[in-house]
Amino acid sequence: MTRHDAVVAETLSPETVEDLGIYIVSFDRPGYGESDPNPKRTVKGMASDIEELADQLGLGHRFYVIGFSMGGQVLWSCLKYIPHRLAGAAILAPVVNYWWAGFPANLSTEAYSQQLQQDQWALRVSHYTPWLTYFWNTQKWFPASSVVAHSRDILSDQDKELMAKLEKRGTYVVRQQGEFESLHRDMIVGFGTWEFTPLDLENPFPNNEGSVHLWHGADDRLVPVKPQRYIAQRLPWIHYHELPGAGHLFPHADGMCDNIVKALLTEG
Repeated sequence: MTRHDAVVAETLSPETVEDLGIYIVSFDRPGYGESDPNPKRTVKGMASDIEELADQLGLGHRFYVIGFSMGGQVLWSCLKYIPHRLAGAAILAPVVNYWWAGFPANLSTEAYSQQLQQDQWALRVSHYTPWLTYFWNTQKWFPASSVVAHSRDILSDQDKELMAKLEKRGTYVVRQQGEFESLHRDMIVGFGTWEFTPLDLENPFPNNEGSVHLWHGADDRLVPVKPQRYIAQRLPWIHYHELPGAGHLFPHADGMCDNIVKALLTEG
């Protein structure tokens, strides 16, 4: 099975796996790869799916979670709904919902306006009129989401270098079930109205029995860095790692996932 952007499973070195004695499980969100679509997918439901998968595989009462981009956004729901099941979490370049409660209006506006105009429109549609998301991203009169359109305009210099490597692998994007049940569904859920805001989350490890890490590239042009800085400021129990010169695809850089996993398992 070809997985969608299973960056840790694909790039973590065998030496790190052996040294740390870890077992990596990667799965596709509904609608990607060979995972069944779920038209009723919710923010809370993804956390429940992860908990159920862990139980089915016998991973134990507590386990570590790592998520990248839209998958990184999913980890906020894990911290909200299944914190008692987590041994630690690494959130990599998580997509931001600009309508989360708690962001200062000027910060949300500034970060939102840093995106390409076409992405600003795509997010508005996903949030305010989700039933038009498929139409908006397939019509030809106006530019669709840059991600859906595979635009290189959102790539930093580092991202362009990494993308060249990923294209040679041919496994970066797996959408054989159609973009409506993969990317479009991600947008509807991710930029919809959430039942909670990550900005109000409580520390799942008050006794330092685990840790939460947030990693972000300072030159990320898909997800501006300033909201991540604010989240780290509001939630001081998060270990925040900002990478100078890095873009959105930094987890694919050589050795990066080794550093991420080692920090997750060794830093309390």
